[in-house]
Amino acid sequence: MSHKPSAVALIPARAGSKRVPHKNIAILHGHPLIAYTICAARQSGVFDAVIVSTDSEEYAAIARHYGAEIPFLRPAAFAGDTSPDIEWVAYTLRQLAAQGRRYDAFSLLRPTSPCRKPETIRRAWAQFLEERDADSLRAVEKCEQHPGKMWIVDGRRMRPFADQGNGPAPYHSTQYAALPPVYVQNASLEIAWTRAPLEMGSIAGKVLTPFFTEDDEGFDVNRPRDWRLLEMALERGEATLPQIDRPPYSA
Repeated sequence: MSHKPSAVALIPARAGSKRVPHKNIAILHGHPLIAYTICAARQSGVFDAVIVSTDSEEYAAIARHYGAEIPFLRPAAFAGDTSPDIEWVAYTLRQLAAQGRRYDAFSLLRPTSPCRKPETIRRAWAQFLEERDADSLRAVEKCEQHPGKMWIVDGRRMRPFADQGNGPAPYHSTQYAALPPVYVQNASLEIAWTRAPLEMGSIAGKVLTPFFTEDDEGFDVNRPRDWRLLEMALERGEATLPQIDRPPYSA
């Protein structure tokens, strides 16, 4: 691919949320949560379009205020609690293609990671372009709960969840620092060639490259407790938010 690849940012924002109702538009420092992801995506300079996928007219109005496009609402069939990402991502890319809008790559940017900065996105995009043989890039961080210390319980017995290695002691009886590093994905970002969902039927494809988030970039807000921790981190200067270049939304 000799030309500069085109890319579209896809920001999912279902109206239904069980753990934190309407979390995508809950107010954080004067703006709806989704505003921070939209503005970071726009200001990154990476994308040819920034599109919000939502099933809600209210969410669509908010997203437009902060500079995103909502070319169509997401059908209810792809907006349930258990709807896999592949469904709405493939649907959105195909609908855009039907409008004559085809992209080489897409990035999945979830509103629940508001501390992801424009620089984060640019760093990930540069890495993705260097790894041309990879189908996708995914944000990861070192896991706090090591799988070597996890168990499957079967009645009144249990067995290790993960392989225990060949060292002098099993992982479950080994200090964390001596265990092989294991990474867990976070919700900060994913980037993939559009061929992955459209031709391979997968968000990630088969070959993935890891993107290591730093500091607050991977902070994920999914539960009320996460929200309180984020507000505390912002107050203490341990986390920062992207700049919002619009006045607060008012209906």
